[in-house]
Amino acid sequence: MIKFEEAHAQFVSFLSNKDRAESTILAYGKDIEQLLHHINKTSEKSHVHHIQTDDIKSFLSSLDDENYTKKSISRKINSIKTFFRFLKLNELVVEDPSVVIPHPKFETPPPRILTKTEYRALRDAARDDRRTYAIIELLLQSGIRIGELARIKTQDLEVDDQTGTGTLNIPESRTTLGRKIPLNKAATQAIQDYLKERPQTEDEHLFVTRTGKSLLVRNIRASIDRYYEKAGIEHAKVNDLRHTWIAHHIKQGTSLVTISKMAGHKRLATTEKYLEHLDMNGDRSLSLEEL
Repeated sequence: MIKFEEAHAQFVSFLSNKDRAESTILAYGKDIEQLLHHINKTSEKSHVHHIQTDDIKSFLSSLDDENYTKKSISRKINSIKTFFRFLKLNELVVEDPSVVIPHPKFETPPPRILTKTEYRALRDAARDDRRTYAIIELLLQSGIRIGELARIKTQDLEVDDQTGTGTLNIPESRTTLGRKIPLNKAATQAIQDYLKERPQTEDEHLFVTRTGKSLLVRNIRASIDRYYEKAGIEHAKVNDLRHTWIAHHIKQGTSLVTISKMAGHKRLATTEKYLEHLDMNGDRSLSLEEL
């Protein structure tokens, strides 16, 4: 028999050894911690082999009572199912009580695409903050994920002094498709301006804190959220810069296969979904330099 605390610790260790993204490990770990706390509080159970389907349903019901969205609940169910698959695979439980738990049905909202006025206002708001401005410009001009941006190292960037453009190398990992992304003059110049005042540090990450430590995803998200607010842009998140990049490429007529490869989508269908939400009769004259 294994207690909740030990099972949770082994699960987090398992995810780490599987080279899962840091954000995934943190989210799954907290989800399971929340589940186990609820079960212990409501039933006083403390060993994972005592957990039954009704215990999980009770937890999910409590989330619904606390007004969690169906999308959030579905994500937690993913964590729970992964947790019990791990337990059963390692013979820590005999039966998987989560196998009969269904995912709630919900509609995924369309991607938030920034208008020209919005992304220009965001740039203007951050212009005096060279690090955040470079981050915004890089996300807007390359379409990379925030996690990929946080992992970029200085050696991943190549600059052509003659053209003023650059190339960004995204290394292959378990969660990321390796690829090379061309950077236009705007993105390249923003990064070069930031590098002039980047703190001297042994840390090889491109974006670092004032004390020379690598900038974390949560730091990047908080900075951009702050400038969204300063620019008066509502209901926008970091990932919307990526959505905007994809949308503008589609409207320019860039091949979906090319966009999919540059965006690091594992399936072309992921890229094709954007077609459902775009007005293809709109302005197609926008160029990347204008972004």
